[in-house]
Amino acid sequence: MAKADDTRARILEVSQRLVLQQGFAGTSIDQIVAECELTKGGFFYHFRGKADLARALMQAYLEADDAFFRGLRERADELVEDPVQRLLLFLKLLAEAMGDLPGVHPGCLVASMTYESQLVDPEVRDMAAAGLAGWRRRFLELFEAAAEVRPPREEVDLGALADLLNGVLEGGIVTSRTMNDPTLLVSQILELRRYVKLLFA
Repeated sequence: MAKADDTRARILEVSQRLVLQQGFAGTSIDQIVAECELTKGGFFYHFRGKADLARALMQAYLEADDAFFRGLRERADELVEDPVQRLLLFLKLLAEAMGDLPGVHPGCLVASMTYESQLVDPEVRDMAAAGLAGWRRRFLELFEAAAEVRPPREEVDLGALADLLNGVLEGGIVTSRTMNDPTLLVSQILELRRYVKLLFA
């Protein structure tokens, strides 16, 4: 059973890398099978087809991202009590995590599947939307907690601010990859952090 689990995990790992590099449409089962050194039967033992693979990929990606953001939030909660300082620390930890990557960010599966939404089934699109909404809720909680103890200096829509953080992350990933410069994603997160610091000063 452990070997089967390892094989499934390997298929997901290789598939995600290929989809982020060349898109969902550009990634074939033959290519995945070759990279994993599997037979086609080995692939179809784990996945009924490409649509089934897309759902599993999205599920695994969202779970990993949720664990990542939850870990940053828990670390910030442990280190700082003041909600404004906790928010600023969360953004700093996020920038540091992006800066610790070995190269440019590999990309966002939610964005990749959204760009090719006509090629994936509605369930995958719904999963991507739910994932984005989940990130928004997590960020909004931080902004709302900060605003409760220290009202922003300017009138601001906290939901839009949470969306802005999502936009900075997604846009920063695209910019960093396009320019082949991993520092661009980090600098955009830190620039947003400066804005937030001024807003709650």
